[in-house]
Amino acid sequence: MARMKPQPGIMDIALYVGGASHIEGVSDVVKLSSNENPFGPSPAAIAAVERSARNLHRYPSTDHASLRNAIADAHGLDVARIICGVGSDEIITFLCQAYAGPGDEVIHTQHGFAMYRISALAAGATPVEVAEHNRTVDVDAILAACTDQTRLVFIANPANPTGTFIALDKVERLAEALPEQCLLVLDGAYAEFEPGYDGGAGLVEKHDNIVMTRTFSKLYGLGGLRVGWGYACQDVIDVLNRVRGPFNLSSTALDAAEAALGDRSYTEKCLSENARMRLWLTEALRELGVGVDDSHANFVLARFGSAADADACEAHLKTQGLIVRRVGGYKLPEALRITVGDESACRRVVHAISQFKAVVV
Repeated sequence: MARMKPQPGIMDIALYVGGASHIEGVSDVVKLSSNENPFGPSPAAIAAVERSARNLHRYPSTDHASLRNAIADAHGLDVARIICGVGSDEIITFLCQAYAGPGDEVIHTQHGFAMYRISALAAGATPVEVAEHNRTVDVDAILAACTDQTRLVFIANPANPTGTFIALDKVERLAEALPEQCLLVLDGAYAEFEPGYDGGAGLVEKHDNIVMTRTFSKLYGLGGLRVGWGYACQDVIDVLNRVRGPFNLSSTALDAAEAALGDRSYTEKCLSENARMRLWLTEALRELGVGVDDSHANFVLARFGSAADADACEAHLKTQGLIVRRVGGYKLPEALRITVGDESACRRVVHAISQFKAVVV
């Protein structure tokens, strides 16, 4: 019997490695590697989870109507054009599954989120990496890379792991100049952290070739429940719903996300604290001689003199019970991504890096 083989592209996928959570032999560990909300989920979301336990024997909604209506009300969107998924990752998977395959190309940028490449390969498509400019999405470089085979272009705005941001006029210029067979996907996992930014929802209303994705994993603190959503023209949403499993989200996840969305005072407090400590952390690291771009998300990218320095600093942070994210896999070997934690965590990080810099210098 011939040996069974996976579809082409599958074995080219490097397994995704999430942020570490533990340090062997070290207690009082602070995890700053996955851009999680340091304050956790809203009390309203926790209460919703507890209530949902009474109905675990019931199948969840197949159309996610209650959550979709809540999202539409909160953001002023057309509820019929919203789709929910298991994190925004699943929406990304749906897009590649539905619109890309063998012979097609999927563009992502140099430091873009790993799931763009992974999902493209899983669909049998060819991922195409485009250079960024100073760790920022370069619209002209993307357009120059487009071909007749380009089907999807993925950009995160704000970007992960760099935290950089491009203005909406540049995003619109990109959408208007893309080949007619191509969709632009705006990953808005960190959209809430940029004041006044709608994640690209307004552009979706104007252009049929733009898809916006969002998540409840970051600001809303529901990473453990995996809830995301997308917004696009009706034709695209109809296509994606044909590949979406009918019970892809649990009742618990749906209820918690709706409750979290409704607790505006809690999210405003979280946003305020993130903005305050992000600025403090950025300035403190710069005073230590660490390169930090202005971040528009809930993390900062700390850049050191070399990959060896970044590795050594990460090792020192571990001895102090601090877990940050190495981003060599994102073509940034000289950098560490540091989640903006609460004030105590941020001060611990700066103190530990100051210790490291004193020894290195």
